[in-house]
Amino acid sequence: MKTRRRSYNSDENRERISDLPDCVLIHILSTLNTKQTVQTCILSARWKNLWKLIPVISLDSFYFKSVKGFNEFVSRILFLRDDKTSLYALNFYYRHINNHLLKRVMKYAFSHNVKVLKILMGSCYESFPLCYFSSHTLTSLNITVSEWRRTIFPNSLNFPVLTNLSIRSFVFRSSGDNGFVEPFSAFKCLNTLIIDSCEIHDGEKLFISSATLVNLTIKMFPFSYKFELSTPNLCSFDFTGIPIQKLSESNNSLSSIKHVNIDVKIEYPEQNYPLILLNWLTELALMESLTVSSKTLQILYLVPNLWNIDFPCLRNLKSLKIKNYGPSPISYGVDDFLLQKAPSAKKSIIDL
Repeated sequence: MKTRRRSYNSDENRERISDLPDCVLIHILSTLNTKQTVQTCILSARWKNLWKLIPVISLDSFYFKSVKGFNEFVSRILFLRDDKTSLYALNFYYRHINNHLLKRVMKYAFSHNVKVLKILMGSCYESFPLCYFSSHTLTSLNITVSEWRRTIFPNSLNFPVLTNLSIRSFVFRSSGDNGFVEPFSAFKCLNTLIIDSCEIHDGEKLFISSATLVNLTIKMFPFSYKFELSTPNLCSFDFTGIPIQKLSESNNSLSSIKHVNIDVKIEYPEQNYPLILLNWLTELALMESLTVSSKTLQILYLVPNLWNIDFPCLRNLKSLKIKNYGPSPISYGVDDFLLQKAPSAKKSIIDL
């Protein structure tokens, strides 16, 4: 009797799902990997072609036993999918190096007016093929290269409505002789930028200039390079790595920053690192919230004669959060030094 009840309930649930309108079923299927989505066609005749109408494609080589099998699946998906259905998002995860397949997938995405594009794949031995394409619909781009020190990020891209950009493990190289790398200047609508584990070619400086940028994340550990900000509307700044220079030649370009997260990654700090870090806090004097790691406070503790320094900054600070990574002393009293002009700021400790 129990077995029959389970079978009956299973059939009943399947019928209830099938009674849902196509738009709801398509929305549900959009959350699955494309291989899983295609497999749903065995459920009933009604489901047979639903996968062709889904506005999200998620292609992941992890679900395939061989490279050949994944390549053939991708080719069939791009060939059989309904061309009249708009493509909202495409996720492409490929652990191997195949520039030909990558170009084909990207060509399909851009020719179908993709808005959100996310790519994770092995290193390319040339400039990333983004430079071959343009798009007036792409708003979000997330690219991760799984191997460091090989793939050049193109300096000139035509994505005029791009608002969110996240890149990981690329090399930046300047196109001129001025020693500056400026790969983001063409993005006139950029709102959020994440630069993770990237390198700068031959000791050049990364120049980030944007009148629209609001949120900036730079994670440069284990690498380090110089960068300069010209971002008058920047509100949130998140940094992980080694501070080795001033943030900006003009403090006015940093006055809009209200939320700061700093996680210094230094095993053996050189003499000037603590002073540079203190200068950053001076440059960011108008911030309202500050999150720092316990290691960051330990580096600040190494500033010579710290307790004798007149530090009239951080008057607007309302929140100080300390991320504590270990059992060692958290701050050596540096937190009180930072809060001396903002005694009413709320302090909290996050144990990680």
